[in-house]
Amino acid sequence: MNSPKEAPVVEKRKPGRPKGSGPKIGGGSTDARQIAAAILEVLAGARLPMDAASALAISLPRYYAIESRALEGLVKACEPRPKGRQRRPGSEVASLSKEVEQLKRDVQRQQALLRAAQRTIGLTGVVREKIVGGRKRRKRRPTVRALRAVAVLRGAPAETASPASPQPASVSP
Repeated sequence: MNSPKEAPVVEKRKPGRPKGSGPKIGGGSTDARQIAAAILEVLAGARLPMDAASALAISLPRYYAIESRALEGLVKACEPRPKGRQRRPGSEVASLSKEVEQLKRDVQRQQALLRAAQRTIGLTGVVREKIVGGRKRRKRRPTVRALRAVAVLRGAPAETASPASPQPASVSP
């Protein structure tokens, strides 16, 4: 008889799966699961390869090809996995594009700071020439016609508009 001091021995199990549930195999179509079961039966010696091939309705050479492919997959799955998070090409491209955008913002910020510092100390910024279509863009000169229009608007005669401006050739009406 059990005395009050003796506690019954209870078998301890790891939490998780219930006892006797077998291996957890997820995914795969029903055809793939049937082929895997037949291959495992042959490898365990419970069935002959000819019987498995006829049960799957395939030829014996086809069965052996599938079996070798399955064994290759098994060996590949048994390779050790690298530790930690692995980078995929798509995620690496995304991280590099984020870095490019961050660097562009940093360049714009530094350029703005440079312009502000130049204005503060009274330096004029270096004038960059604009390049359009692979050629330098020239600054546009005001045309004589435009200078005449300005003189007319101001009320001065067109000939005395600007002494530095070239005089137009005589235009016949």
